[in-house]
Parts: sequence; C-alpha cells; structure tokens
Amino acid sequence: MPPAPAPAQAPAPDQSPSAPTLSPLTVEEAEAYHVQAPEWVLRDEATRIERTYRFRSFGDAFAFVRGAGELAEAEFHHPDISFGWGYATVSLRTKKIKGLHENDFIMAVKLDRLAGKIALADKKVER
Repeated sequence: MPPAPAPAQAPAPDQSPSAPTLSPLTVEEAEAYHVQAPEWVLRDEATRIERTYRFRSFGDAFAFVRGAGELAEAEFHHPDISFGWGYATVSLRTKKIKGLHENDFIMAVKLDRLAGKIALADKKVER
C-alpha cells in the first residue's frame, strides 16, 4: 500500500482565493479621496500624498514625529517622514501596491488631527 499523500498546506490569509486583490487607486479615485484631506498634495501621478506641517519649535516638530511614529505602529501603516526645526514633511503611499489606497487618506486625516492637538497644546503653554 503506498504512503498517504501529505496534507495540502493551507494558503496564508492574504493568499486565499477569496481574498480581494488590492490595487492602487486610479487618479480619479485619488482625487475623490483628496477632498477628505485637502491640505495634502497628490504627487507622482497620484501614487502618493504629501504634506509639510509647520510648528513653532523643534520640540513641537519632534513631538509630532514621535506621535506619528506611535500612530504608524498602531495602524501598521508607515509613512516616510523628514523633519527639522519647525517642520515635518510626511509622505504616504501603500508600498505593497506601489500606490495610494483608501488607508493612506485615513492615515492623513489622523495625522492632521495629531498635528492639531500639538498646535493646541502649544497655544495653551503660551498663555
């Protein structure tokens, strides 16, 4: 009697036949989502969005970057960030699909809220 065949290995969750295939947003779709994050700029033929935030100090810019890093880890959505005295520039795109996804715009709005909280905290310190 021949040996029993080895059981087939189940596909990883993102490889299952019923899992949707992610594709980047079209230019038109990206422009429609852009309404939700108007301070962001569509770049590279609408394959990424970018925004430069302005802050009153290096400390505020650093606080934003630290908060953005914590948010990125929690959301498992990691932007490219550069910063210096009084500014932080954030670039978002979904690297897996080499373009924009709805989640990039959701993250953009969350980052806008974070920047607003830092600006409000700074104004409270001035008084």
